[in-house]
Amino acid sequence: MPRREVVYEPLPSQLQFHVLGTRFKGFSGPVGSGKTEALCQEALRLAYVNGPVMGLVGAPTYRMLADVTRMKFLEFLERNSIPHRFHKSENALTLDECGARIIFRSLDQPTRLVGTTLAWFALDELTYSKEDSWRRLEARLREPRAKEPVGCAVWTPKGFDWVYNRFIGPKKVRGYGAIFARPGENRHLPDGFYDSLKESYDDRFYKQEAEGEYLSVFAGQAYYAFDRNQSVRPLGFDPAAPLCWSLDFNVDPACSVLAQVVDTSSRDDRINGIRRQVVHVLDELVLPDTRTVEHVTEFIKRIEPLYSQGLGAIRIFGDASGDANKSSSLKTDWQQVKELLRSNARVPVAYHVPAANPPVRGRIAAVNSMIRNAQGERRLCVDPKCFELIADLEQVAWKRDSAGNTLDALDKSNPKRTHTSDALGYLVWATCRPNQPGPQSTPLLGGVR
Repeated sequence: MPRREVVYEPLPSQLQFHVLGTRFKGFSGPVGSGKTEALCQEALRLAYVNGPVMGLVGAPTYRMLADVTRMKFLEFLERNSIPHRFHKSENALTLDECGARIIFRSLDQPTRLVGTTLAWFALDELTYSKEDSWRRLEARLREPRAKEPVGCAVWTPKGFDWVYNRFIGPKKVRGYGAIFARPGENRHLPDGFYDSLKESYDDRFYKQEAEGEYLSVFAGQAYYAFDRNQSVRPLGFDPAAPLCWSLDFNVDPACSVLAQVVDTSSRDDRINGIRRQVVHVLDELVLPDTRTVEHVTEFIKRIEPLYSQGLGAIRIFGDASGDANKSSSLKTDWQQVKELLRSNARVPVAYHVPAANPPVRGRIAAVNSMIRNAQGERRLCVDPKCFELIADLEQVAWKRDSAGNTLDALDKSNPKRTHTSDALGYLVWATCRPNQPGPQSTPLLGGVR
């Protein structure tokens, strides 16, 4: 096979990953440690070593594959003037010099990975993929012409999950190995990169994401950063900020929170593009056996005193599923909300409802980072009248299977729990999550009334 020189100065951990000799090898590291770059380099190396056979580059979802992994790989080919042909309809490419064929696939539907014989594969952010996807690809690594049959992957730690057990743990699988990137090793990152993450992440999440530690971040109490002695205090309405109403479309009970997101950015912060916010949860609506019309009617009554205090605008957030689930035979939940507020609200109303709900882990991590970030700052306060929200923040836990393993879901065995904190999470995700420029209006709901 022809040799190909490329412009690449690997960091120490990246080099260790490339020379690791196990059949299945991994690269574990924090955000910003060059994992995807290393993966693309290794994929290209394997393609040239194995020659005119098929390899696979994958990512947890098609969106991540298209926006990150595939784009990075194609950019690298262009930067090094490596002749190739990309076949868009097949989501594949051919490397002209060695004849290798590379297919790009998402891993969110494992059954679609059957039937392909591979010489090698390279997977991005493996901890966000199902173990079944890995197993199926492992079984496809059987191309008889392969000179170096290897399955490799990179990832950010996500606790003691199946990836940890296979590659790292005390009972790791034979033929598996992993390299660990050190935090701060990547000299190409901008100054203060990790310091800025301390503001956006809570302490445990920072240790996992920015320092690459293996922790049980998603085990036990979901909102582990919450301390009622630190986060609960009487709050008043601030007429300088809009009122935010965020809904979870449960029926028994119907739950929502009334809050304000207050911008505390200084002039210097704004000049430097830094956005600082605090969330004040003023009140909650927790209504047993209540339909959407009744829920909105109660909200309209609850905000009546705020008009005389200077209420100037209302922002609406909440459960994206309310645009599909119908609590009447004719209108969706969100259609009912919009119709009632159009007739009864006396100030402009803007809707910030996403097309789909955020991932549960990400939403809860965003709430924890507002409760207390890695710098020790508390940016979320709850009024003591919010009894059910406080109970949620103290009691909601992650679900476990029969073997005691933590699942990617909340324990909903108590019908009163999770709904009020879900409503809060939708608001925080839309307005305060890391790298979030601000709430986005959903065109279907019409933006500002």
